[in-house]
Amino acid sequence: QLQLVESGGGLVQPGGSLRLSCVASGSILDYHAIDYYAIGWFRQAPGKEREELSCISGNGGTTKYGDSVKGRFTISRDNAKKTVYLQMNSLKPEDTAIYYCAAGAVPTYGSSWCPPADYDYWGQGTQVTVPS
Repeated sequence: QLQLVESGGGLVQPGGSLRLSCVASGSILDYHAIDYYAIGWFRQAPGKEREELSCISGNGGTTKYGDSVKGRFTISRDNAKKTVYLQMNSLKPEDTAIYYCAAGAVPTYGSSWCPPADYDYWGQGTQVTVPS
């Protein structure tokens, strides 16, 4: 199994910034390196459907963003640290939600794929609150 743990959420004023982290661990990484997992960030606000925000390929060479965060959020990864980051700038009240990271395995020839075919592993989420 692959475990994902998010951190970095909190309360921030409109216009402020936060950086979320998603750390991967698990014995599965002994035979399927983190380089072969595409990682995505999602969020879910109360009463709303889960929204896909961004993804990054296993080798970090491919990134994609949803329209609601394009130009404000930046995804990156450090495979040596088994960590994926989401830098969030110019935060708005509508960004208030629980933020989740998720991972999906890709084949060895798919290290540039984003998103993966399926997100198989999910973290527990971290709360981001931007008051109005």
